Amino acid sequence: QVQLVESGGGLVQTGGSLRLSCVISGDVLDLNAVAWHRQAPGKERELVARIFPGRRSIKYGDFVKGRFTISQNRKTVYLQMNVLEPEDTGVYSCEGNIKPLGSDRWNDYWGQGTQVTVSS
Repeated sequence: QVQLVESGGGLVQTGGSLRLSCVISGDVLDLNAVAWHRQAPGKERELVARIFPGRRSIKYGDFVKGRFTISQNRKTVYLQMNVLEPEDTGVYSCEGNIKPLGSDRWNDYWGQGTQVTVSS
């Protein structure tokens, strides 16, 4: 069984920083991509950043504008967020496209999310 657990959310003032972590555990055979998504109240979920470890490729949402950095260390994926704005408030969730042990299929797994609140 594969699990993703996020941590690092919290309350921060405008202009502050947070570092989110997503720890992947369980029977992981291969890891294709890991992404951070966010959802603000009343809004649709949107992609924040996605990393493809095997291809060393990274994609960011247009709103990031150089403020966030996604990185990976083995089975932990980080999202360093700087210059935070109230508009960055939301639940940040980690998603992994993973091939579990004993399977030949790639599946998407999600964490439970972590709340980020940026006060003005």
